[in-house]
Amino acid sequence: MFVKALFTLLLVAPIVLRAQEDAGQFYRESLEISNIGMGVLGGWAVANITVGAYGWSQQTGEAAYFHQMNLFWNTVNLTIAGLSLNGNLRRDISPYSDTELVEMQLKTQRLYLINGALDVAYVGMGFLLRHLATRYPEHGPRLRGYGNSVILQGAFLFVFDLAMYGLQRNHRNHYLKQMSFYPMHDRWGVVLSYRF
Repeated sequence: MFVKALFTLLLVAPIVLRAQEDAGQFYRESLEISNIGMGVLGGWAVANITVGAYGWSQQTGEAAYFHQMNLFWNTVNLTIAGLSLNGNLRRDISPYSDTELVEMQLKTQRLYLINGALDVAYVGMGFLLRHLATRYPEHGPRLRGYGNSVILQGAFLFVFDLAMYGLQRNHRNHYLKQMSFYPMHDRWGVVLSYRF
């Protein structure tokens, strides 16, 4: 009897899925998380560029190559962090629907996970360079120095990307947990839900 009454209620009173917190606020908070992450990445990059430039000028052999690669690698990191921060700060979310904003956050979350897989490849490349140093001793110092740098940078990025993925995932889960059902007052309809 209760099931019949509930089923009838669902047919007669159309409902829609809503969150206590609107999707715009959810997405702005997601951007804040990313901005903090880009600040961390930028800070790491500036430190590595500074130490790398000094080490490259003061060291020789394997150590000089290690610092050289750290400087080069983090020039890219600093560029990525700067462009991401600039894009996030200038982003206008007003043209997007709630569903689109939730999907955009999910894409960001997935991007960190994909980057984490790439970071494992970077670490593997670093070990490959170290291995090649034994096969090509005339290039040994450069290959070992570059290899050690790529291992360090890949390991940092792996931890960074997994942490950012975890923060974004927790943020999304918190948002989705507060979803609740409300009656639609202006039209007939069926429940719509966000894809997890």
